[in-house]
Formats: sequence, C-alpha cells, structure tokens
Amino acid sequence: MLRFAHIDILWGLLAIPVFLFLFWEVSRWKRKAIKKLGDRHVVKEMMPDVSFSRPWLKFILFALAYSLCIIGAADPQIGSKVEEVKRKGADLMILLDVSNSMLAQDLAPSRLENAKRAVSQLIDNLHSDRIGLIVFAGQAYVQLPMTTDYSAAKLFLSTVNTNMVPTQGTAIGAAIDLGMRSFDFKNGTGKAMIIITDGENHEDDAVAAAKNATDKDVSIHVIGVGSVAGAPIPYYQDGKQMGFRMEEDGKTQVLSKLSEDMCKEIAAAGNGSYVRATNANSGLNLVMDQIGKIQRKTVDSKNFKDFEDRFQFFLGCALLLLVIEFFISNRKSQRLSNLKLFEVKNT
Repeated sequence: MLRFAHIDILWGLLAIPVFLFLFWEVSRWKRKAIKKLGDRHVVKEMMPDVSFSRPWLKFILFALAYSLCIIGAADPQIGSKVEEVKRKGADLMILLDVSNSMLAQDLAPSRLENAKRAVSQLIDNLHSDRIGLIVFAGQAYVQLPMTTDYSAAKLFLSTVNTNMVPTQGTAIGAAIDLGMRSFDFKNGTGKAMIIITDGENHEDDAVAAAKNATDKDVSIHVIGVGSVAGAPIPYYQDGKQMGFRMEEDGKTQVLSKLSEDMCKEIAAAGNGSYVRATNANSGLNLVMDQIGKIQRKTVDSKNFKDFEDRFQFFLGCALLLLVIEFFISNRKSQRLSNLKLFEVKNT
C-alpha cells in the first residue's frame, strides 16, 4: 500500500506547466531576436559554438528533478506489514436536539454547546464502535451516517447549530424513527441511541417510538439538558445576542424548562437509562457504562501496521539530475562537433 505522509505538498507539481510556459516564452523571444539579426541558418553559422537544443535538455532535467523533489518532500511511504486485527464494535446513534430552546444558557455556555462538547469527548473515547449523528427540531435529519471515521464525526459535529433545521419544535419520536431506519440490522452488532434534549416534546409520541425500538433490541438512553426552573431563550442577529424571546404580550420572557418526566418516560420505554446533565458532569460516562454491556460483534479487518519512508530514492535521483544539469553547458562540445559519422569523404 502506497501513501503520502504530506500529500498536500503534491500540489507543488502544478508549477511545472507554469515553468514550461515561461521557458517556451523565453525560447520564442530568443528565436525572434535571432530572426531580427538575419537568416536563421546564417546566424547559426556565425555562432558555431552555441547549442540550440541543450537548453531544452537542461530544462527537461530541471523539471524532472523538481518533480522528484516535490514527490520526495511529500514523503511517499509503503506499507510493509499487514496484520489481521480482530476488533469488536457496536453501532451508536446520537440524537441531538437543535431546537431554539437549546440556546438557553442554564448550562454554560448554552445547552447545545454543552451537549456538543460532551459528544466530542465521547468520540475521543471511542475505538471500534461506529457512530452516527441525527439532528432534530420540528423535523429530523441525518447529519452523519454510521461511520468509524471519528475525525469526520467531529467535523460534522462542529457545524451543528439551531439554524440547520428549518422547522422549529421538538420531534423526538421522528428522530427515533429516523435512527431506526439508519441502522444496518444485518450486521448483527448491538445498537443503541443516545438522545440529548431538554425533553420539551410537542410533535409526536416519542414514548411509542421508543417502545418500537426495543422490539428490535435497540436501547434508548436519554440525557436531559437544562434546569427544571427554566431559563430564557436568547435570540441572535449577526452572531450577537440581541435579547431574549418574549411571549405574545411582549413583556414576559419565554422560559424553557427541562421536562424530566418526559425524558424518564422515553428512557424507560426504550429500556435505557436517564441522566441529567450538569455543568460539572455531562452524564455521558454513566450512559456509556450502560451501553458497554450491549453485544459487540467481532469483525476481522486488515491494517497496514508499519510504513517505511521512500523519500530518499526520489531526493537522491533529483540531486543526481541537478548535478548532471549543472555540468551540461549551453555551448556545443568541440569533440562531438568534430565527430562527423555520416560525412562522405571524397577519394
């Protein structure tokens, strides 16, 4: 298996067409200058020691050396050892509430940012499990399909915000149903969902959806974010907080409260656990202890364990070509010029 340790450096190869264009323009300018002096063949006879082909040879050597330098700097590596690794994994789907109520700041810096930080820490602790991400408000969308690419998972997580779902609300049941459709039940691995929400479900029957999930051996765990006392919901304009959302009377702030009863009902129906998040503890560790008990299927995979650098070969060849190019003169060799293999001698 071949790979490059610094693959971005290969973009430097795009400079070769630029070099070729510049060299061609300089060569054309020289030809025009010679043409102004007179007939091209006569000018060549007047400059017998000047070679018109060697500059091209020197340029070709330079271009090859430059290409080899770029490839060498990218550090090509060859996988030298293949090892069959047995790993055990499960499927874990995160259902993240992105309704406007998640902007409440009873958890610092906000419910949503607190939840995203906790999920990011969870991803850092995963090894062989697959993870997916669903965001929901009034509707649910798959933000990240099931994957073991944890770097991609953190990238997609960083883009989550309350503006990504156009319909406001909290459709937990729809998110559970979408999560069930996103699982691959043919692979035989254990499956679980983690719902992170303030529990203000107004759209559907989340408890019924959780019961349907348990029929397929999918456990559902709930992490409640927010406070029972509630907190006002801020609104933003151009990234700046402009105030808090108000009731229709324009005098009373809209308070968003954590609905613990709803969260507990969903967790109980989903044969899972409920944990309330705080500023000091996200609750994910307790949930993951429960998820750790689910079945993990053994999967065989082949990994290239060791990679050996091969940049030395490319840099060595580049250095050799540059040395050769350096010693090639633009003037003709007198010995080669005097060597006339095809000249017919008169007898």
